[in-house]
Amino acid sequence: MCELSPEFRVEGAFHFGNRSVVPSVPTSLICYSAQMTLDDLRVSRWTRTFSLCVLLLFGCFTPCLAQTGAADAPAPAKSKESAEFLATADEVLQEMSQITGLRLRAPVKKTLRSRDDVRAYLIRQIDDDKNPQERYADARAAEAFGLIPKHFDLDPFMVDLMTEQIAGLYDPKAREFYIADWIPLATQKPVMAHELTHALEDQYFHIEEWSKAVHTNGDATLARDAVLEGSAMAAMVDYMLRDRGLSLKDLPGFDPSMLMGDLASSPKLEQAPRFIKDALMFPYLSGLNFTASAIRNVGWGALSTLFTKPPLSTQQILHPALYKSGKVPRAVSVPSFEKPLGSDWAKLEDDTMGEFGWREILQQFIDKDSATSIAEAWEGDHYIVYEHKQSKKLVLATRLSLSSDETASRFFGRYSEALEKKYAERSHLLRRPNFFSFDTPDGSVFLRCVATDCITLEGADRKVFAQWNSDLKWPPLPEPPQKPEADPTKVALLWPSSIRAVGFP
Repeated sequence: MCELSPEFRVEGAFHFGNRSVVPSVPTSLICYSAQMTLDDLRVSRWTRTFSLCVLLLFGCFTPCLAQTGAADAPAPAKSKESAEFLATADEVLQEMSQITGLRLRAPVKKTLRSRDDVRAYLIRQIDDDKNPQERYADARAAEAFGLIPKHFDLDPFMVDLMTEQIAGLYDPKAREFYIADWIPLATQKPVMAHELTHALEDQYFHIEEWSKAVHTNGDATLARDAVLEGSAMAAMVDYMLRDRGLSLKDLPGFDPSMLMGDLASSPKLEQAPRFIKDALMFPYLSGLNFTASAIRNVGWGALSTLFTKPPLSTQQILHPALYKSGKVPRAVSVPSFEKPLGSDWAKLEDDTMGEFGWREILQQFIDKDSATSIAEAWEGDHYIVYEHKQSKKLVLATRLSLSSDETASRFFGRYSEALEKKYAERSHLLRRPNFFSFDTPDGSVFLRCVATDCITLEGADRKVFAQWNSDLKWPPLPEPPQKPEADPTKVALLWPSSIRAVGFP
């Protein structure tokens, strides 16, 4: 797990009842160790955690530093303050054990690291976690959805961003806590509280293996990341309030966004595309809300349930009542298009976006409230991305299942609007009650909704979409208008020259 730097501060107070509680030290947003990389951000996988740590945070969400072995770790920083830092970490570890109820089973290794050490380690981590082709596929899939700009140079951006933000991290592979040597000890304590909660959880739930157990489903992976980061955030808040005899469950109206400071103090994060920002924050802020809901009535004894019966989707994270009710996402599939597209195309991605992912997609093109409302009707989805081997053009196929015919109709209306905004150059537009299509320089775009399901195909031709429609046993596609006959007025204007051609004056 990696902790983000103290630029993320509690600027105000926690309010409950008629009282306010001001934390004694500034807080940091935290970023889970070695599991969240570009894969998480894919949301779907870009977010590993993209998920799309859905990406993009794809580079450091989950593993920030957790996937290389201890032998690869940079040498501990030499500092006269080392002993004080390490002693403080031991004290915080004991306090987190008391707060969470997770008894320390084995010592946790702790070392001080410089910023240069962390940056070098991040670069190695990104290379170890995914090869260049896999990272390329993640970025292109995010681009296909319009989540990041075309040709966005993701790897160096993420290294710079995470170097700017990291304040500390826990490596579950090496079972080691890395302490940033450039941050004052007082500011480090909340970071320690967060990361050492991960260390305790690792001793009970083996967090790296637990997170990877659903690696083929990016949405489910991001949901597990939210459990990891949200529970550590909740423990951190309890740590900050402990001297006042309070805990998170005493703050029913607590708003996690108050942990965020001014993004202007974090230049790289401020520059990041919206999706990267949101995917980075989701596990911490939405995860904190989810954890708070779980422990509010029963205390930290509920933590083990979150690991033994983890949430199945980001929808359950966003709506904790759906987790408690046991709502299961609907199984949705998209067929392989390898045969109709031909051998010149290669599959890049094959995954699930989830409610969080579709909310992010819609927000790129329509207002946030409408995007949130439509995404809340999510029941299940799947998508596939292909790339042409020579031209590098993309084909994106998605299938989204919604809660009712009415919400599918709403999605059709707003997503057709979104697609028009996504593609500046359009021609041959055809709009019918449940069918929408147009041509672009990179291929045709199709959207169709029948009952509660909607499918899209971007970058292929009508023949491919018609075959998919037929395989679903949906009604035939509306026929495009026939080419109009030549304008009779223009034909008439040709008569004089025609007449002269046969010798008339």
